[in-house]
Amino acid sequence: MTLSERLLPEFEAEMANTRKMLAVVPEGKNDWQPHAKSMTLGRLASHVAELPGWGKTTLEMDEFHMSGKDYRPTIAASTADLLAILDKNVSATRALLAAASDEKLQSGWSMTYDGKPVMNGTKFEIFRGTVINHMIHHRGQLSVYLRLLEVEIPGMYGPSADEMKYWV
Repeated sequence: MTLSERLLPEFEAEMANTRKMLAVVPEGKNDWQPHAKSMTLGRLASHVAELPGWGKTTLEMDEFHMSGKDYRPTIAASTADLLAILDKNVSATRALLAAASDEKLQSGWSMTYDGKPVMNGTKFEIFRGTVINHMIHHRGQLSVYLRLLEVEIPGMYGPSADEMKYWV
């Protein structure tokens, strides 16, 4: 089994879970944040929708140089926009991942921010660590935001507490 064949099922499952979570983000709450040091709901949800696109960046480039002065974070205007951003990023990344050879996935990748090293590793490691695991981390944060806003949370790896009430 190739590395791509190992990653694809996990990628597909996590993207489906992510889509379920983004689909319940409420409209009109983009500026809400649980703490002054926390991202706003709009920024966090948009970041979750953007993260699958890092797979495209990881697979197409060997180095990524980012600058704070040039960076403009995406803030989706609506839940439909969130889902459109996610779907576009998932589609582009899925195609590249399916075509990626083991050699490509074992090649190096690095990122700098304003000239300072941020991360480096193989494309496989970066894909798992950033595209999948980092996205799961932020999706978990998003679930807490949604819970605090009294939104029913969809289950990710089985039914959520909200879904369980339908089973009893």
